[in-house]
Amino acid sequence: MRSDKQVFLITGADLAAEALALLQDYEVVYAGSKPSETDIVALCKQHDPVAIIVRYGKVGAAAMDAAPSLKVISKHGSGTDTIDKLAAAERGVQVVAAAGANAAAVAEHAIALLLACAKSVVALDARMRAGHWDKSTHKSLELEGRRIGLIGLGAIGARVARIAQAMGMQVLGHDPYAKALPAGVEAASLDSIWRDCDVISLHCPLTADNQKLVNAQALAACKKGVILINTARGGLVDEQALLDAVHSGQVASAGLDSFAVEPMAAGHPFQAEARIVLSPHIGGVTADAYIKMGVGAAKNALTVLRG
Repeated sequence: MRSDKQVFLITGADLAAEALALLQDYEVVYAGSKPSETDIVALCKQHDPVAIIVRYGKVGAAAMDAAPSLKVISKHGSGTDTIDKLAAAERGVQVVAAAGANAAAVAEHAIALLLACAKSVVALDARMRAGHWDKSTHKSLELEGRRIGLIGLGAIGARVARIAQAMGMQVLGHDPYAKALPAGVEAASLDSIWRDCDVISLHCPLTADNQKLVNAQALAACKKGVILINTARGGLVDEQALLDAVHSGQVASAGLDSFAVEPMAAGHPFQAEARIVLSPHIGGVTADAYIKMGVGAAKNALTVLRG
């Protein structure tokens, strides 16, 4: 029997219990762990949700049109590039995000990838398991005194800045939308970051204006042997240009948590490159962040619904 309660559609298979407790006055419908855009549209037609909490998949105009009661689309996290914000604005649907809810998790993962690259953690582990002892021949990169350039200084970038400063790094930052930079961060142009930094770490949203921000021209302008870290969005990086730069030695190594196409298909050229450290877009996936993002997404949606 169909419930008389208004519906929250979750584009995922689950939601934290703490978030569900906030939605007890609503019927909660799950789209499954890997919902396609077609799946989401079908569920919108079937249930006419008043709110969608976006975990996976894309929510476009077709889904919004299929849900005439829809008032709010709430991102389970901070990145809203999988939501058609223009279509939402045209239909009077508010788009909100749980900004900062996974900041600690992502910042820690960015630093983990940086250390893995600078200290050759993955390569040395593989060598050890193959019976080698590279103590007399291997030299890692010491990060103290090096320059790190942060592109994007929101909640995540600001945390990375503080950790990098604690490690003795000089921090340069570029964020045209920031009202003020974190303490100790030197404002820098993109040209300066490309030219002067030993490490570049991306923490900005993906927009129509910054697609392939890190391209062949930008990489050629970088210091030889730069390290690139991306825990933001894969579309910020021209993947072929990065691969070419790694092969040439212009980029010493890269730590990547997001990719142009996800999930990554078998045979992707990054998989064969030992100087690229990979993780499956899990920077923000911790037990604590799961709760914070779920609660944040639920609270944000409820705030809109309650006016």
